[in-house]
Amino acid sequence: MSSLLRGEEMCLAQLFLQSGSAYDCISELGELGLVEFRDVSSRSRLSDVCHFVKVTAEFGNIRRKRAHTLPDMSIPRRPYVFFMMVSTVMRSVNHSVFISGLIQRVKIEAFERMLWRVCKGYTILSYAEVEEYLENPDTGEPTKCVVFLISYWGDQIGQKVKKICDCYHCHVYPYPSSNEERNDVVEGLRTRIQDLHTVLNRTEDYLRQVLIKASESVYTWVIQVKKMKAIYYILNLCSFDVTNKCLIAEVWCPVNDIPTLRRRKSGATVPSFVNRIPTSDTPPTLIKTNKFTSGFQNIVDAYGVGSYREVNPAPFTIITFPFLFAVMFGDLGHGVIMAVFAAWMVLCENNRKLKNTRNEIWNTFFEGRYIILMMGLFSIYTGLIYNDCFSKSLNIFGSGWSVKAMGWTKEQWENNRFLTLDPNVTGVFKGPYPLGIDPIWNLASNRLTFLNSYKMKMSVILGIIHMSFGVILSTYNYLKKYNLYLVFLPELLFLLCLFGYLVFMILYKWLAFSAKDSRHAPSILIHFINMFLMQGDGLQPLYPGQTGLQIFLVVIAVLSVPVLLLGKPVYLYWLHNGSHRLGLYRRVRRNSEEELYLMRAHDMEEGSSHSDLSSSGENPTEEFDFADELLHQAIHTIEYCLGCVSNTASYLRLWALSLAHAQLSEVLWAMVMRVGLRMDSTLGVLFLVPVFGLFAVLTVSILLVMEGLSAFLHALRLHWVEFQNKFYGGTGVKFCPFAFSLLPSSFEHDGLL
Repeated sequence: MSSLLRGEEMCLAQLFLQSGSAYDCISELGELGLVEFRDVSSRSRLSDVCHFVKVTAEFGNIRRKRAHTLPDMSIPRRPYVFFMMVSTVMRSVNHSVFISGLIQRVKIEAFERMLWRVCKGYTILSYAEVEEYLENPDTGEPTKCVVFLISYWGDQIGQKVKKICDCYHCHVYPYPSSNEERNDVVEGLRTRIQDLHTVLNRTEDYLRQVLIKASESVYTWVIQVKKMKAIYYILNLCSFDVTNKCLIAEVWCPVNDIPTLRRRKSGATVPSFVNRIPTSDTPPTLIKTNKFTSGFQNIVDAYGVGSYREVNPAPFTIITFPFLFAVMFGDLGHGVIMAVFAAWMVLCENNRKLKNTRNEIWNTFFEGRYIILMMGLFSIYTGLIYNDCFSKSLNIFGSGWSVKAMGWTKEQWENNRFLTLDPNVTGVFKGPYPLGIDPIWNLASNRLTFLNSYKMKMSVILGIIHMSFGVILSTYNYLKKYNLYLVFLPELLFLLCLFGYLVFMILYKWLAFSAKDSRHAPSILIHFINMFLMQGDGLQPLYPGQTGLQIFLVVIAVLSVPVLLLGKPVYLYWLHNGSHRLGLYRRVRRNSEEELYLMRAHDMEEGSSHSDLSSSGENPTEEFDFADELLHQAIHTIEYCLGCVSNTASYLRLWALSLAHAQLSEVLWAMVMRVGLRMDSTLGVLFLVPVFGLFAVLTVSILLVMEGLSAFLHALRLHWVEFQNKFYGGTGVKFCPFAFSLLPSSFEHDGLL
């Protein structure tokens, strides 16, 4: 609990690692996940990481390599197509000397003109277009080709024809002169193509088996490569000693984990050791959580990571956040649905299909399953207090009202759908309902008037208690004693003397005035306004001696403002400019760094505020600036005093959203469900099925999702602004340990899983 309240105590340590065993030591630290490394190297000394970057890149090219591994089936078919097309051309040519080959279709016209001009008509060109596309061996792109046959006379003409074919990059093939030889070549090519098809099929089957076998281990390979890259990255953060035989690393580590860090096994002949060193730098913040508290801690961290050893609002948020949500979302039926849905997610939290999805909305709900469960349970409780279940009341213990004493006749009962409850009639009110609101108020016409006053005053009481609790929590951050007298006490007096007194008047009026005297009871709002105006002599007092007490409280609240404004700056000015303190600071400036750290540790034992904690990394010998401190305190005073007024009014959202949720539930019941229930015919039962389906869909979509999200956001605002700003700065740096478990999987990142 101490870790969740204030965070872990951190320290700065040096790790001395033998060069031969540094890799194994860093690997073991990655498995433990205890330390956060600092960069103490002036430049990168290891370049092996480049090799592992290339290795990782190779895994991204597996599909491309697999595609290039398979042979191309278009190459062995080219001679076969060529000979079949040339045989067709040769049926009409009976010359003994010729050249045959393939040329691209776009070059055939220029090729023909060049032959005619160079050979002066002593050649005969015959060609036919190949129907299928052939692959260009130079570019690999499919192209249309033409089979040509050139007949010529004389060796000189033949030499010219061959040179022209070379210039146009023609693929020349030998062609037999007799039909028997040509038929033998065609049959041989057919047999070769069939054999190659068989080889290709078997090769593809073998490669598929190899890839399937490799796919079983590729996940492990990727994780290993990521670990190796991370280890070499950490090694680049270290520095060498003067002998270049030892690596020195600086790490932030929790004090409680130092023994575990020293007990690790490095497997080296010369063991590494840990040396804790003093520092004036602000340590990172580490708050250990589990699967239940992590969701509430994320709510706090979304506002800002707490400063080092600053009080953490998360343990209190576990209770206050779902409770304030439930005050706005108080409905027994809706709370049960929400709690059942969250309980199902909690029971199935180890299901990988639910955890590893690409739907961000679902991931948000699943990560906050414990928050939703707590909100549902608290909504069940407030629903019982409001006695509200799908806009209907539950008569569990029997009503404490008896309307027979009102003397209504049967005709009046039948003609009046709503009753006006008046507790002043003798015999009407027997006693209070044991739990929550009496169910008879659901039938009363003055129900909204009663609940409006009740929920508004309840919201003010809860808000002031919540803010006062936040001010009290600030004492955990005021380690220096003067902050308790000059900051905390004036803040608490200002809040309690004004708004705490408002809570007192509300409770006093509830207890002092009965139903018979309620019409003559004075207005609390009028008395509270007149308290600031120093008026109200002609009004009926709420209790004897009210005027004197109110004047005393206003004077105390007004006097606390200048104390809050000037107390701390004046005291610090006197502290830094006093003769005895001044001499001490001059001696401290002449001391070593270690003595400065010890002096600072002594001051930390005396304490500092949460604003001091956020600036604890500054130099303790820095000159004091009175104007800067006065300006800072003036801003804090104005923000706090005005915030007490605005924050109290902000808690009225509890009242407004609670009434809105109840009225929406009632409107949905009246416009949908009541229509189906009023049909008393035989078809009414069948008609009730789609009506109930529509009612369920609207309930989930509007009242649960939309209203639930609205209440969630308002509860989040009440904690961030009205509660946490009383004691929480949120200006720290989060502790990021070197841990292999935090490395993202490339499969999940690339969407392959």
